[in-house]
Amino acid sequence: MHVEVLEATDDPEELICQAARNDYASQFVGDTEFEELMETVDGDDLEEKMGTLIGHLLSHGHYGPFEHAQITFAVEGMSRSCMAQLTRHRHVSFDVQSMRYVAFDDIDPAEVVDGGMVVMPPSADDPDWIGRNQKSGAVDEETVEKREVLFRSSVQRSVEEYQELLDLGMPPEDARFVLPIGTGVNVVMSLNVRTLMHVADMRAAADAQWEIRGLTEQLLDAAEEWCPITFEYYNEKMKNRKNRLAP
Repeated sequence: MHVEVLEATDDPEELICQAARNDYASQFVGDTEFEELMETVDGDDLEEKMGTLIGHLLSHGHYGPFEHAQITFAVEGMSRSCMAQLTRHRHVSFDVQSMRYVAFDDIDPAEVVDGGMVVMPPSADDPDWIGRNQKSGAVDEETVEKREVLFRSSVQRSVEEYQELLDLGMPPEDARFVLPIGTGVNVVMSLNVRTLMHVADMRAAADAQWEIRGLTEQLLDAAEEWCPITFEYYNEKMKNRKNRLAP
């Protein structure tokens, strides 16, 4: 899975601070220089003042200002299983690659796993992998080889039958019903800072499913570069307070 930032609010933490200062300032923030707005906040320079204010907001549960800064991601190769989990977050906006209008009729069925069309879970080829609700622990090499062969053959058969249905005139929107839930899909998603922290509360947790946990870690890596003060505080002091930022 690959994540790219398509668009993001410029100076997101300045915007967050402006929104927060609006709540307590007598002057109109639209006509006031940022330095003046932050004048009474503790700190030796503007960055320290922003850190003080953002930390105060997060520690006191004042999350509204974090809803103004937005970021849009493009995600390549997410399984439809992962997408079903992610789209439960109704405060995120999504556009999802259509399997009605994008047909996978020119892909070699023998290459769909290695080519990324279908996501293979690590438990299919890693004997030491232990997932949630697994009935047994680590398995021997012979068992995991059988798993991988069975997984690959099942996926290949599904894709072959999907393509045969297309050849028989079935529309892609109906033929897709035979494809596995691990079929990869590209997604564009937009969300604000508060919602991103909420998603991370839910999906970066140790008991989250491996794929959406990996996706969330990539989103957080990008967010740390875009909104560094906020996500440094989040990672150090808030990440383990599960569901703290539920909208």
